[in-house]
Amino acid sequence: MVLKITDESLTGDILNYIEVKIKNEIVTVKEIIAARVEAEVEAYNDKVPDYFKGLIRPSDAEKTLNGFKLKNKRKIDAEKQVYIAYRAFENNGFLVLIDEQQAESLEQQVLLEKTSSVSFLKLTPLIGG
Repeated sequence: MVLKITDESLTGDILNYIEVKIKNEIVTVKEIIAARVEAEVEAYNDKVPDYFKGLIRPSDAEKTLNGFKLKNKRKIDAEKQVYIAYRAFENNGFLVLIDEQQAESLEQQVLLEKTSSVSFLKLTPLIGG
């Protein structure tokens, strides 16, 4: 099954779009996050372009308007990026909406249908305090 994933702003604007292959109809949120991150890293590692456009900033990368620019062009470790993504989800760095319902935990199981939509919403930390 091909799952369409979007990144959205808090106002509903689509910021990014990616398609990932999912093996089963019943998956965990953890599996969705891993499939997304692995697909982004694989696409980057195949070409090693100037910018990485993905959910998680690679270490030693600078955020730019075009994505994340690595100081030294190199391949990215997908497994490391997946674990960083898990931690970010658990620490409310982003939300996952599956068919417009917020995912509560990494182990939450969901039934995906051909019409299912998955959205990631990155949360911006407040400045000050």
